[in-house]
Amino acid sequence: MIRFASPRQLRERGILGMNRRNADFIMRYNPRHLYPLVDNKLRTKQLALKHNIAVPELYAVIEIEHHVRNIADSLADHNSLVIKPAHGSGGNGILIIDGRLGKFYKKSNGSLISIEMIQHHTSNILSGMYSLGGLPDKAIIEYRVEFDPLFENISYQGVPDIRVIVFKGIPAAAMVRLPTRESDGKANLHQGAVGVGIDLATGISTYGVCKNDLVEHHPDTGYRTTGIEIPHWDRILRLATECAASVGLGYLGVDLVMDRNLGPLMLELNARPGLNIQLANSQGLLGTLEKIESFQELPGDAESRVELAKSFSASANTD
Repeated sequence: MIRFASPRQLRERGILGMNRRNADFIMRYNPRHLYPLVDNKLRTKQLALKHNIAVPELYAVIEIEHHVRNIADSLADHNSLVIKPAHGSGGNGILIIDGRLGKFYKKSNGSLISIEMIQHHTSNILSGMYSLGGLPDKAIIEYRVEFDPLFENISYQGVPDIRVIVFKGIPAAAMVRLPTRESDGKANLHQGAVGVGIDLATGISTYGVCKNDLVEHHPDTGYRTTGIEIPHWDRILRLATECAASVGLGYLGVDLVMDRNLGPLMLELNARPGLNIQLANSQGLLGTLEKIESFQELPGDAESRVELAKSFSASANTD
């Protein structure tokens, strides 16, 4: 028989629920007039470049249907790239091109598509098929990240990313999201990717979750997902704090990727980050958020914010 935790038990474990997240953190600390800075991926990228934050290179932007017929010109100099909607969410509408075979383009899952299929997909993006609210959109064509060799055995085809929850400029929790066959090579937990918690103090992976089930091995590769030391960990946390400062939102999800040549890159920002990061870390968010909230004054520089974040981790408190 399956037993569910009571609301009281969830509170005792420090689990942050959706209603409280929305009322006490998102609505309170995220001014709505700043949402376009993160809901529009093109504006997010432009803002990051203004603040010298590392992001994947922008190749082209398709804004009107007339330009779709000439999209082959935008792809001509690039064998590996990503096409995605500026206002997309949840990984919807993202097309990953991983090479060419003759006149065809190869997707990250190995299947082949024609330029006509790419044009059709881009037209769907412009029509608003994948955008928030179904409004007309723009298509972004950008550099496809070459993920760090560290992830080769624990990821299926796509590029893993790292989600960091930042509250009032302080990293509060982190996880790495690993693509699977079921998620079609995308790092999206709702589509079947694996979420693995990361200890803030050490940068070492801890627990894992896939479709709300605890896992210790990747379902496709079979490799263990725990005990992995994430490289450039301090740099990743500093980058997350800098991203939060650039948009002015108090409660934010920062999504980063590890490129084998360029190191950590900011991929996108989320003003309404999901709560599965608690399952991935086997630890509630509420306690850490309340600790951060209790400070009358927080450090102003990124290095000090990172050190404060590390002090909240379970491993730091047991040393």
